[in-house]
Amino acid sequence: MNQINVMVNGMPGNVAASIAKHILTDERFKLVRHSLTGPDIPVSEFLIDETPVQLVKPDSRDNKRGAAIEKIKETNGPFITVDFTLPAAVNDNAEFYCRHELPFVMGTTGGDREMLKKTVLSSSISAVIAPNMAKQIVGFQAMMEYAAENFPGLFDGYSLEIRESHQKTKVDTSGTAKAMVHYFNKLGVRFAENDIIKVRDPEIQQNDWKIPKEYLNGHAWHTYTLDAPDKTAQFSFSHNINGRDIYSWGTFDAILFLQKKIEARSKGTVFTMIDVLKGD
Repeated sequence: MNQINVMVNGMPGNVAASIAKHILTDERFKLVRHSLTGPDIPVSEFLIDETPVQLVKPDSRDNKRGAAIEKIKETNGPFITVDFTLPAAVNDNAEFYCRHELPFVMGTTGGDREMLKKTVLSSSISAVIAPNMAKQIVGFQAMMEYAAENFPGLFDGYSLEIRESHQKTKVDTSGTAKAMVHYFNKLGVRFAENDIIKVRDPEIQQNDWKIPKEYLNGHAWHTYTLDAPDKTAQFSFSHNINGRDIYSWGTFDAILFLQKKIEARSKGTVFTMIDVLKGD
């Protein structure tokens, strides 16, 4: 199998850096030594262990003086782009990838998701778009969706508590937790996204939640608790992720899946992590 060239955008962000680090040690992939980054990043180079990666800012990636991205394509040949940037950059980045014919895996949350899909559908490339790259969590959500569609009202009258904890730098409420609200609503539970308990305080995380200290700066702990009206029955679901490695493994599956679609001449198609899990 030929190595797949991969460009990871969003460095020096933690998730992007973690994925790039794993790519360097995986024989299936070859890391493109450039990364698209934001305008306010103060450095032009980032080290993954001892491997330098050149950071490309928006004003130089495709300007009139010569598009940096085209030079990167000439140097590396075809590659798949992985996006772990910022929500505010999602739609602009997707338009950029489509314009330059760069098949991509979008792991960044936020942005206008409908516009994101339309951008790909009207382009000459295909992409995997997923708000969560942890395939086990995606599978869990698929099970919840199945239950919601096939057993509506299963938890009629039950009360629900959703608690989610992430590192203090994560400002928004978890997209995974928000998606779960939709499933529980279909199952008969009255609950709103604003009712989600969002924890970002490291002291509470360590003392009350017992999250290991070494993962306070990178974790995703979720608990969903359902109580019967008379409190005689309780159901609880949880998924606790320490670190960011799980997102790398899911991203790798998405890259391999997309590469097969590229080889099959897929164009203008949006795939999800469910498609990746099924291998369709």
